[in-house]
Amino acid sequence: MTDLLAGPPPTRLPEDPADAELAGGATPGEVVRRHPASPAAWAALAQQAHDADADDLIVYAYARVGYHRSLDQLRRNGWKGHGPVPWEHEPNRGFLRSLALLALAARAIGEHEEWERCSSFLRDSSPSAADALL
Repeated sequence: MTDLLAGPPPTRLPEDPADAELAGGATPGEVVRRHPASPAAWAALAQQAHDADADDLIVYAYARVGYHRSLDQLRRNGWKGHGPVPWEHEPNRGFLRSLALLALAARAIGEHEEWERCSSFLRDSSPSAADALL
């Protein structure tokens, strides 16, 4: 018997080739140029800007691109607009990191509705990611 109240199954994205390049020491900018559809590359670029105390608008822009690239990937992999996207599945981390950085940058620029929406979306997608990233 199927539990109709259980909700959709977790979405697990495929391996992102950018992850290996980033782990190997390539700079986020180089990786984005080779993999412009990579959520992990855009998340790394947003994180690099955040860590360098760049203008919050730059962090916001990079994170928003990563978020939208992530939505494209999620939809191609069966996601229907809601449901778990586990932090524990490493290829999901580009999406989750982009979403967290988007939330944080939105809060920093005073976009409170976007902060609320993105931080809630992150917590709904992966409570462990929200705990780790917000």
